[in-house]
Amino acid sequence: MKITNVKVDLCGWETEPWKTGVGAAFGGNVQLGVVTVETDAGISGNAFLGSSMVGAEHTARGLVEFVKPLLVGENAQDIGRLWWRMWKLNRSVSTGVIGAVDVCLWDINGKVAGQPIHRLLGTCKDSVPAYSSTAYHATPEEYVEEALRFKEMGWTAHKLHPHGEPLADVTICAAVRDAVSDDMVLMLDSMWAYQYADALRVGRAIEELDYYWYEDPLVEEDIYSYVKLGQKLDIPIMSTEFAPGRFYGMAAWITRYATDILRGDVAVTGGITPLVRQCHLAEGFNMRCEIHHGGNSLNNVANLHVTMAVPNCEYYEFFPCTGANVYGLVEDITVDADGRVHAPTRPGLGYEIDWDLLNRKRTATVE
Repeated sequence: MKITNVKVDLCGWETEPWKTGVGAAFGGNVQLGVVTVETDAGISGNAFLGSSMVGAEHTARGLVEFVKPLLVGENAQDIGRLWWRMWKLNRSVSTGVIGAVDVCLWDINGKVAGQPIHRLLGTCKDSVPAYSSTAYHATPEEYVEEALRFKEMGWTAHKLHPHGEPLADVTICAAVRDAVSDDMVLMLDSMWAYQYADALRVGRAIEELDYYWYEDPLVEEDIYSYVKLGQKLDIPIMSTEFAPGRFYGMAAWITRYATDILRGDVAVTGGITPLVRQCHLAEGFNMRCEIHHGGNSLNNVANLHVTMAVPNCEYYEFFPCTGANVYGLVEDITVDADGRVHAPTRPGLGYEIDWDLLNRKRTATVE
């Protein structure tokens, strides 16, 4: 089954601007890319490219210029070989580009087999709890209001992205814990905001508040300070979301005891192929690998397949919990009354693209 074409349809994706506490800006008017890998068997695979932070208009040309020539004429079922060839281009194209093509190939292979992708990977479970993951709010009261709303909806876990200022962040974390009591699992994602001394102070405070994990308190290059921090704190630390080397950089974090939980997703890690490998690597050390949101709806579907195919990813991230990243599918991933998401059941990715909407919004095709 030979690959005959690779293209990207660019489609308008407009949302109200929003941000997180460290100043990361999302939304506005960006372009969502719909990547299509076509084959001579008449079976195509799809993925979404881009996020509401960095639209596909910034990366689509690189996909076609650098990656497409490696793929056309190749067997679409040789996923491992093709991923390695694409990975060697990671200095020329983003991991999001590599990841999008890899997701397309897995979508094709699921359709060929007549099975959801997680079945091909080796299904471990059929549902996991979701956690609501906040954007920025100006006041502790707004963080409290949001947490209580999701608690009332039946969600069992909630993650805060507060202001990136140590004292303000501890105040917000304490207010939310007081409001939800012990009935909700709480996590803190500081988004690389602190230096070591402040990271230690915040970590000790949220340990007292019984937070479940402490995510990205320090910049991802600072293994030295992560090691020190882990020696001082009991709360599990989760890093490696943007660690240099992606999958190939994980060994140093594990062997130096720099993180307790690994982190990745199909866009940042570079596809389903390396994300599964990373989860298995963590499993070999009896560690969890919690999968990050994918930046767009179809990446989140791909993430969900991996989540269901590994034993050591406990949660599904819904970020932001306002739903601002939900776009482009006929029906998106839903959370049930018990706060859980469920394994896809249809072949391939198993979710239908809203072509009517995206064709109306299409601005260009790059091929």
